Amino acid sequence: MIEVKHLSRNFGAVQAIQDISFEVQKGEIVGFLGPNGAGKTTTMRILTGYIPATSGTAKVAGFDVQEQSLEVRKRIGYMPENPPVYADMTVDQYLNFVAKIKGVDGKVRKSKVDEAMEKVGITDVGKRLIKHLSKGYRQRVGLAQALVHDPEVLILDEPTIGLDPKQIREVRTLIKGLAGQHTVILSTHILPEVSMTCQRVIIINKGKVVAEDTPDNLTARLAGNERLVMEVEGPADAVTQTLQAVPGVQNISVDRANGDGRIQLTVESSAGTDLRKELARTVVNNGWGLLELRPVEMSLEDVFLHLVTEEEEVAN
Repeated sequence: MIEVKHLSRNFGAVQAIQDISFEVQKGEIVGFLGPNGAGKTTTMRILTGYIPATSGTAKVAGFDVQEQSLEVRKRIGYMPENPPVYADMTVDQYLNFVAKIKGVDGKVRKSKVDEAMEKVGITDVGKRLIKHLSKGYRQRVGLAQALVHDPEVLILDEPTIGLDPKQIREVRTLIKGLAGQHTVILSTHILPEVSMTCQRVIIINKGKVVAEDTPDNLTARLAGNERLVMEVEGPADAVTQTLQAVPGVQNISVDRANGDGRIQLTVESSAGTDLRKELARTVVNNGWGLLELRPVEMSLEDVFLHLVTEEEEVAN
């Protein structure tokens, strides 16, 4: 559905994106993740025909973004970081106006507006002025304007920025509900946004794609050693030395030592090694109390920081 090959964009001497390539399949929700200034918005603007690329190609539904811009725009719904809503219009007036601009036939325009409003949950505020809506509802109106012509592709740039936690959850649920019906690219620098909403993630840093996979696969690929958190009631030095001697243990670090004789440890072993039984047996056989023993999974935040830090180290 979306095909990007060797895309670059320069602003004078500054190279905003550098030779990036990726694909998005029909019906996917893909997170475009990166720190501020990584090149996310530049890429989104090229895909929507807002700015041209310096080099490379981008296609949407088989149409070239630069050579067949009008065909691409018919198939894209775009929600920029700050949705272009007209505050002095009512919600339904504004969406009818947008639908007309986007070429929605007059015979079906009202039904398309009603459908978009229902999808994003704003039917009950259709007659209200946009300026009287909360930030969360204005974001929904912005999403509705991207949906009103029933596009094949949705490009959403930071759709939950500035929202409170309840509003963020609501917008995430709305976006997840679009999977299958629409192909969605969600640009964000907020990590939970991707892990809770997207089926696949593309990580971009300093204008380059540094990773592309499902969140789970990225985590598994970069996790490396197995890690266990233990809380043990016993003498810190003896516990640490004894557990360090268990076959397969590569490293132990003391995270916390309480004055009441409890210590929290992180135990590392090689990938694919499960030492929980042996560690538990060792603690019990020594007469100490085993208060906690659980695996630590690498989060998407760990993956992101690992990749970004790795890129910075290579650059230096």
